[in-house]
Amino acid sequence: MIRWRRGEVRQVLPSWPGVRLCAVSVSAGGEGSAPPPVCRALAYTDLVGAPEVGDTVLLNTGALDLGLGTGGYALVVALPDRLPADREGPGHLVKARYTPLQATVLGADEQGSEHHGALRSAEGVDGMPVVVADLHSALPAVLAGIRAERPGARVVNVMLDGGALPAVFSQLVGVLREEGLLAGCVTTGQAFGGDLEAVTVHSGLLAARHVLGADVAVVCQGPGNLGTGTPWGFSGVACGEAVNAAAVLGGRPVASLRISEADQRRRHRGVSHHSLTAYGRVALAPADVVVPSLPGFFGECVRDQAWSLAERHTLVEVPVTGLEEELLALPVKVSTMGRGLEEDRAAFLSAAAAGRHAATLIGG
Repeated sequence: MIRWRRGEVRQVLPSWPGVRLCAVSVSAGGEGSAPPPVCRALAYTDLVGAPEVGDTVLLNTGALDLGLGTGGYALVVALPDRLPADREGPGHLVKARYTPLQATVLGADEQGSEHHGALRSAEGVDGMPVVVADLHSALPAVLAGIRAERPGARVVNVMLDGGALPAVFSQLVGVLREEGLLAGCVTTGQAFGGDLEAVTVHSGLLAARHVLGADVAVVCQGPGNLGTGTPWGFSGVACGEAVNAAAVLGGRPVASLRISEADQRRRHRGVSHHSLTAYGRVALAPADVVVPSLPGFFGECVRDQAWSLAERHTLVEVPVTGLEEELLALPVKVSTMGRGLEEDRAAFLSAAAAGRHAATLIGG
């Protein structure tokens, strides 16, 4: 449940569009208690306004107190003494529904949208390649692989709601858009704040194709993910459902394998059980499962693990030659679970290989 705290903004820290990061002293309770601790607090400016030094803020410290990595901030819930002005605008899609911070947005697929007619009549995505990846950290690597083969391809991120709900939490998406590697982001389900909003992953794919003109879509959750160490209790199950959605809409699903040679958890070494479950048991439609041509014994183990997916899917072995150079040339440093390219090359080469294969399917 929510852990409520009151604090005072001491400093505004380096931030990015849509987000203001602050150093906040948190009120201590009780006589003789320690001096108020200072923590980093994140405010979504479109939701709660922009905190300034001296402002009183109400905080949710749950993720911070749990010591979470990606989401380990205190979150600003309100500026009680300086409420933001009402923001008028079209749209009746409510996201983060029935929570204290539910937000109303204009959906690309709703009746009041200029795109409603196009999406109402759209029957599919015209054979568009759709790369599906488990983790948000795979996104830049997939783009590196696409750029290696088709540097001019127009790529759109379709963001699922298994991780962060606000798209602006992702600094990756912001930088990749600014650098021209991404043509846009469509937020689906309960996720919000993309260039376009959509109700489902299906209408998100249609919007990517018919509104943003995507040559390739990359489907993944926002930063952060949820896992429980159980066979079915992880947010990446949605990857299998995304494969089904892409196939139903006449796209070319390309499954990116989550691979690691450095993860200490046995279930994620080699091909992660997340990929084996999502693609092997949830995805009912066939996809191209990209198996990167990794060298040595580790590469052989990956190929052996991926073989269990061959009954339903087409395994496509893709060379990784030149992909490390493409990863190093990205305008962002790739990182997954705190590990960079040096620590876990296989993780990023696998995603880049999926992008490379998807690029060969454009217009096919």
